Amino acid sequence: MPVPSASRHVARLLREILTSRVYDVARETSLDSAEGLSARVGAEVLLKREDLQPVFSFKLRGAYNKVAHLSEDERARGVVCASAGNHAQGVAYAARALGVDAVVVMPQTTPEIKVRAVRGMDAEVVLVGDDYTAAQRHADALGAERGLSFVHPFDDPLVVAGQGTIADELRRQCRGRLSAVFVPIGGGGLIAGIAGYFKTLMPEVRVIGVEPFDSDAMYQSLAAGHRVELDHVGIFADGTAVRQVGELTFSVVKDLVDEVVRVSNDEICAAIKDIFDDTRSIMEPAGALAVAGLKTWTAVHREADQRLVAILSGANMNFDRLRFVAERAELGEAREAVFGVTIPERAGAFREFCAAIGPRVITEFNYRLSGREQAHIFVGVGTTSREDAAVLREQLGQQGYDTVDLSDDEMAKLHVRHMVGGRVAGVRQERACRFEFPERPGALMDFLESLSGRWNISLFHYRNHGADFGRVLASFEVPDDELEQFELFLSGLGYHYELQSGNVAYDMFLA
Repeated sequence: MPVPSASRHVARLLREILTSRVYDVARETSLDSAEGLSARVGAEVLLKREDLQPVFSFKLRGAYNKVAHLSEDERARGVVCASAGNHAQGVAYAARALGVDAVVVMPQTTPEIKVRAVRGMDAEVVLVGDDYTAAQRHADALGAERGLSFVHPFDDPLVVAGQGTIADELRRQCRGRLSAVFVPIGGGGLIAGIAGYFKTLMPEVRVIGVEPFDSDAMYQSLAAGHRVELDHVGIFADGTAVRQVGELTFSVVKDLVDEVVRVSNDEICAAIKDIFDDTRSIMEPAGALAVAGLKTWTAVHREADQRLVAILSGANMNFDRLRFVAERAELGEAREAVFGVTIPERAGAFREFCAAIGPRVITEFNYRLSGREQAHIFVGVGTTSREDAAVLREQLGQQGYDTVDLSDDEMAKLHVRHMVGGRVAGVRQERACRFEFPERPGALMDFLESLSGRWNISLFHYRNHGADFGRVLASFEVPDDELEQFELFLSGLGYHYELQSGNVAYDMFLA
């Protein structure tokens, strides 16, 4: 059944927001000044601290509002949801507060810290499948079998209204003076609630959504004019990794949201560091998404006297992921650039190269002898901006150094920097491929067993980044006349993959 236009939803949505019961359990979170960030972007920046909710995420608002509005009969039967993170904790917390039995279906890839948190709230946890889609299918089946009420993570009017209470708090806390609010987008529940409120009571406030480039289902849907289902979503900002946005939420966003901006994972890492510098708190990647979008937007929209709010949506960060964030934050802030540079292979060449760089900080240097005529080095250098990195590259070129900027090359940053000097004589017709596989006990062995077959593996690199999915770079010796069969083999593995033909970092250091 088609969803009505947003205008027919807004009046009901505003009423639901203003009569929401979220404050039975949720807190009115603070609106904190970000002085360091404000100075850098040239505008007053305020941070809405939803990371300070009892479950460290805004998701408690919508989950509680939904469960609180169930009938006595529905509460007696219990509720079910599918989630790998914050929504699961929100539903479990709400159900415990209201004395309702809850079943939470989570993918087997869910980090143990999140599983323990949900079980600690007395919910029944069922681990099924490797992703949200598999978990949702099982939750739907359980709901039908047991008569449980499904609590949707975003595409439900009561859930949307619960999230919209954030906007009501912002209106009071800002005392009516607000230029724009930046909101992370996953399925669209949070931004639909905030946009519905502001565009009714304060239509002059810009509502700007933020998505990662690799999980931009709302951006793609708005461009197409209808909901688009992504073939694959990025795994870093897992709190917003949604293949398809909701029907209700898309309808509201299409009519009421001013724009959606996209950011890279490196920019998200830089935003996590920005927030830490101003608050000494650590956000999860999705929790810092709004700040990353605010920085991108203000780089283009330099307007006087702007008062901007970014929603810090959650702080359920896996500790192991911090090393990836620290590694990438400087790149995301353009305070570091990484280059592949060709230098002569002779005594004193490295000293001459360092002299060519001048009084800059060298943050990383990787090299291993691979020939007698020239050497390829992987080098990180401190910079002040992307423009500064471009100037350095040009200067090195003018001094005779063939230089490639690898700062945006994922293969270089994830794998090659840890493998420099891995050339082997005698490798024939090597085909490089990047894979992602679900990170659970035994998953790496399952992956390796699936690769065993007719083609020799000539290179393999895996590094655990504390995420729900593992990342692998593997190369195979595949003759030209077997390439078609090889690609069919890759397609049949069931893992997301990308062939890396022509990757400049691979060619310089590993091929």
